[in-house]
Parts: sequence; structure tokens; C-alpha cells
Amino acid sequence: MVKLDETSLPGVGMRYDFDGKFGKRVGVITHRDGRRELFVSLREDPDSCAQSIVLDEKESEVVADLLGGSTVTRRMAQSMQDIEGLAMDWLPLADSTPYSGQPLGSAMMRTRTGASIVAVIRGGGAIPAPGPEFILRAGDTVVVVGTADGVTRAARLLNGDP
Repeated sequence: MVKLDETSLPGVGMRYDFDGKFGKRVGVITHRDGRRELFVSLREDPDSCAQSIVLDEKESEVVADLLGGSTVTRRMAQSMQDIEGLAMDWLPLADSTPYSGQPLGSAMMRTRTGASIVAVIRGGGAIPAPGPEFILRAGDTVVVVGTADGVTRAARLLNGDP
């Protein structure tokens, strides 16, 4: 029997992983917005990811079905995540974002999505609690907190899909 480890990732979702037969650690991170991140790491260092693939909700369902997964199990897991009511995600700003060179306040993020940008990662450093005058740049990664739906809407807004 394979021993599955479960780890809560507050504000992100859940991590499920196990030791594979051939020396690798295999796992899935379930993000609150429906994305799933498949990863492989070394058994000796499960926190160092050797490879990963990010799937959206629809792609995750296809892979789960191909692997013989149960739709009921997926729906139950999603319901359990929604109960907590808080989601957090790191959203990279694409080169095509309409907010590059614009002050953070121009996005009206909280008003339009219900989610808030609590930090910006730029050049390997973090800018915590940026104010509305903070200028965003393509390539920044924004840390967004809100409901799962709000975080999903924020990702769409930041990438030009209001």
C-alpha cells in the first residue's frame, strides 16, 4: 500500500505526495483556484522540486479521468477547500498585461475582484503591502489574497481579461 502524505498549505490549498517505487517523490498541489501542480522531487529532499507541470481545472479533470480518478473525490476535495474561505496565489504578470507601467491603484483590484495584492515579488526581492501608487511591471509576481473566486478574477484582470 502506498502511504500518501497530506500537508495543508494555508491560503494556497493542499499538498499530497508519496514515495514512488523508483526513488522519486511524486505529488500534487491542489490550489484553491482549481489549478493542480504535479511535481517530482528526490525522495531525500521532498521540498526541492525536480520537475513540475501546472494544469488548469479542466486539464486536471482529464488527467484524473485518464488515471482512473473519481469525479466525486475531486468535487469533495474542492468543497473542503472552499469551506476555509481564504485563497492566496502568486500571479506572474505577463508581458502583455495592460498594467505594466501603471500604478497598482489603477487596477482597482479589490473593488473589481474582492481580492487584494498583499506583496509584489520583483528581482528576487519582496515588496510587502505596496500602496496604490506602486508602479507594476511585466515580469512582476503579485501575491493576491481573497476568496478562491476573487483570486481567479484577479488573475484574469491582471492579464487583460476583465
